[in-house]
Amino acid sequence: MTTTPNYLGAPKPLLEPIQRISELLGGVVMVLTYTTAISVGNDPDNSVSSVLILALGCNLIWGIIDAVLYLMNCMAEKTKGLMSLHVVRNTTDAQEAQRIIAEALPSTIAAILQPAELESMHQRLKQLPEPPKRAHLHKDEWLGALAIVVLVFITTLPVASPFMFMHDLEAALLVSKGIGLVLLFGLGCAYGHVTARNPWFRGIVMVIVGVAMVSLCKALGG
Repeated sequence: MTTTPNYLGAPKPLLEPIQRISELLGGVVMVLTYTTAISVGNDPDNSVSSVLILALGCNLIWGIIDAVLYLMNCMAEKTKGLMSLHVVRNTTDAQEAQRIIAEALPSTIAAILQPAELESMHQRLKQLPEPPKRAHLHKDEWLGALAIVVLVFITTLPVASPFMFMHDLEAALLVSKGIGLVLLFGLGCAYGHVTARNPWFRGIVMVIVGVAMVSLCKALGG
């Protein structure tokens, strides 16, 4: 029994660790941008419940937008890979085919491959069954998009939790900002582990970067 080859790469996790950290960071920055922009005294319509609802809604919308951008990027990458595969299979110029194959590989691997090895790949690609004409999003991409929405929304919950249990808006805002800073530090530590850097230092840097991003958003009217 033959199986259809995977033309567009080996199966990958729904989201890479860096992607998950980035999505969580974006969620924290978004909700902090909203909560730090609230003025307790100048807007009488502000209340604990209204802040909670708007914070949750803000991050839910942002998560959906980010998920759509993720799907667009997935489609663009798949289309690019499929177009390259069609060119490699149909071209009669061996050097052109080898160049395209080398560009599709990680640079460290492509650098050590000899022309004969690239040509062997070229011939093996030509022997594969005919690939599809167009790229399509599969279940993993849709699940990845859903994971983005969930991750961004989840980051709202710790920062918004003071508004669930506290009745004093000013105190809730203060506690919320503190939780946000702790989350930024934790994400920085996680980034340090993923990149094999000092987690504590990366945590401190992430707090500084996160505060700077929030400040910039506020300054630009976000």
